[in-house]
Amino acid sequence: MLEREEQLITLDEGDHERFSHFVQKEKILESAVTGAPVIALCGKVWTPGRDPEKFPVCPTCKEIYESLNE
Repeated sequence: MLEREEQLITLDEGDHERFSHFVQKEKILESAVTGAPVIALCGKVWTPGRDPEKFPVCPTCKEIYESLNE
């Protein structure tokens, strides 16, 4: 099962864009215990820590997730 988690991406202008990403649920739980970073379906690597419901879904993660369920 995959769950969403937030990531911070720095843009060229110095602004920040936040997305929720799809990650295996077990990896999020493991990260919460160990502090190890996770890898989203889109390849982004970060340490989860924010409420994913507050951010839009990463379009790349969404596309990959939907293709897995076809």
